[in-house]
Amino acid sequence: MTATAAREEAEVYDLRGLKCPLPVMKARKRLSTMAGGAALWVETTDPLAVIDIPHFCHEDGHALEASERVEAGHRFLIRKKV
Repeated sequence: MTATAAREEAEVYDLRGLKCPLPVMKARKRLSTMAGGAALWVETTDPLAVIDIPHFCHEDGHALEASERVEAGHRFLIRKKV
């Protein structure tokens, strides 16, 4: 599967407007219901997410495939560990 296909198949989880630690807590809960290898875009406006989301992925064993600055904040492409 190409990176473009992975980006297109990923679910989008809108966590804009939530402050630390809620984006990580909600992303962890959402990923727990998904199949191993599934992809999830997490969108957030929390400025600390650029630190928290990569740390969360590293701690839980998920792959952070993309981190992008967007007009309203940041978005992260997380691939759930298998």
